[in-house]
Amino acid sequence: MAEAGFGVLLLFCFLASGLVYYINCPENGNKTETRERPNIIIILADDIGWGDLWTKQSDNTTPWLNMLKLEGKRLTDFHSPASTCSPSRAALLTGRHGLRNGVTHNFAEGSVGGLPLNETTFAQLLHDAGYYTAMIGKWHLGHNGLYNPIHRGFDYYLGIPYSNDMGCTDMPGFNLPSCSPCGKYRRKHGGCDTKIALPLFENQSILEQPLDLWNLTGQYAKAASRQILTARKRGQPLLLYVALAHMHVPLFHYRLLNVTAKDAYSASLSDMDNLVGSIKLAAEMFSMENTLIWFTGDNGPWEQKCQFAGSAGPFLGRWQTSRGGGSAKKTTWEGGHRVPTVVLWPGRISPNTSSNALLSGLDIFPTVLSLAGVEPPSDRRYDGIDITHVLLHDSDTGHKSLMHPNSGAAGQFGDLQTVRVGRHKAFYITGSAEACGGAKGKQQMHDPPLIFELSRDVAEGSPLDPSSVEYQAVLREVEREREAVLWDIATDNVSTADYSITQAAFPCCQPHNPVCRCHSVG
Repeated sequence: MAEAGFGVLLLFCFLASGLVYYINCPENGNKTETRERPNIIIILADDIGWGDLWTKQSDNTTPWLNMLKLEGKRLTDFHSPASTCSPSRAALLTGRHGLRNGVTHNFAEGSVGGLPLNETTFAQLLHDAGYYTAMIGKWHLGHNGLYNPIHRGFDYYLGIPYSNDMGCTDMPGFNLPSCSPCGKYRRKHGGCDTKIALPLFENQSILEQPLDLWNLTGQYAKAASRQILTARKRGQPLLLYVALAHMHVPLFHYRLLNVTAKDAYSASLSDMDNLVGSIKLAAEMFSMENTLIWFTGDNGPWEQKCQFAGSAGPFLGRWQTSRGGGSAKKTTWEGGHRVPTVVLWPGRISPNTSSNALLSGLDIFPTVLSLAGVEPPSDRRYDGIDITHVLLHDSDTGHKSLMHPNSGAAGQFGDLQTVRVGRHKAFYITGSAEACGGAKGKQQMHDPPLIFELSRDVAEGSPLDPSSVEYQAVLREVEREREAVLWDIATDNVSTADYSITQAAFPCCQPHNPVCRCHSVG
C-alpha cells in the first residue's frame, strides 16, 4: 500500500505542469472530428502473468487496474499472438501471424532489419486517416533507419528499442542471475548484456545511454501526458501505444522505496499500475472524451526468472511440468500466451462486465481500424478479427479456432504446431523451455497430437484418450482448421524479415566512450 500511495502522489506531480499549460493555451477549434472517432490508448505489459491481476493477492497492489476492470470489460480468454517479444508485437501491429509478416523470433541489439517495410501497422493507417499517433516504450521491431517507430506510423516516439535486459545500466534492477553495472563486464548468460549501455530513444536520437531504469516510469508518465495534450491541442483524435518495460526483468520500481528481492515483483507491479493510472488520469484531466483504453500483455511470465517472474494463475501446463521444463513464456501452453486483458470505453462498453470469447492480440489491428472507420490494405490477408460486437454488444462469439506459433521453445520459429478449436487445444510439439531451476523438458513431437479439453482441464494435465469418440471428432476439426490456415498463408502475400546482425547496427551515441556512454541532452 505504501508504494501505491507514493504513486498517487506522483501522478499529480507528473501531470501538473502539462495541466497548467493546457489551461493557459487556446484550443484548436476542430472538435467535431475528435468526437466522431475515438481516442485509442493501447497499453501493452511485458511478461505479465494471467494470475498477476484481479486476484485477492493483487487487489491492494494494483488499484488503478482494478478500476479499469470495474469500469470496463475483462476478456478472460484473450491470448497474445505469440509467446515472446518481437513476434507478439509484430502480430499486434499488423493483425498477421509471423509466417505472414516475417517476424518469427526476436530481433537483437545489432539487428540490421526489423518488421519488414512492406508490412503496414495500424499506426500508419490511423496516421494517414488524420490521427495524431505516439508511441512510448519498448519497440523491439528494428531501430535502424526506416525500421524506427517514427517511420512506421508514429508522429512521436520515446522509449527503449528492445527489452530492458539487452544492455547495462549504472543501477541494475532485479534479475536472475543478477545484472552487473555498466563497466563491469560479465558474459551474458540469462542476465543483462553489459557490453553496451541500454539506450533511451526520443524519435530517432538517443536521449541518454545508459538510461536510468528507476526514473523510467516518471519519464513515460510525463511523455504520455504531453502526447495526450498535443493531440488535444491539435484537435486530432489520438492513438497512443504504450509498450511498458514492466514486468520484464530487470525489475524496477519507485526509487525511494526500500524493497528487498522478495518483494521486488510486487513493487514493480505496483509501479506499473501507477503508470497505467497516470495515463488514465491524464486522459481525464485533459478532457479527452470518447477514449478507449485497451490493456493487455505481450506474453506470459518468464518462469526461469523464479521469484522475479509473474504468475500464470491456474494455467500451469502440468503435462509439461511433470516431465520437466517450463510452461509459460516461449511455450504454447496456456501460461505462455493467455494474458490479462481489459478494455474500457465509458458510455460505450458496459462497465464491470466480462467475456469468455476466444480472442487474440491479433484482433487489435482490425478492431481499432473498424472503430476509426479505416479500411486495411486489401492486398494481403489477416488473422485477426473485428471484435466490436464483443466489446460493444456483449457478444461472446470470437474465433472458431486460434493458432499458437512456436516462440522459442520447441520447434521451428513461427510454425503453427499448437491449435485451439473451441474449448479443445491440440499440441503437435512440446518441450524445450527452461523452468525455474534450469530444467528443460525434452522436445517431443506428437502424432497424433496431444489434445486437452480446457473447460475441464485448465491446467493442461490430462490429454484426451486418442481412442475416444471425443478425441477423434476434435482431431478432424483441428486438422481441418490448421490445414485451412496453412494453405491460406501459403497463397498469401507474405514478408521476410532481415535478421542479419552487424556491429554497426548497435545503437551507440558515443562510440569512443566505454559502453557508448553519453549524457542526457533532454
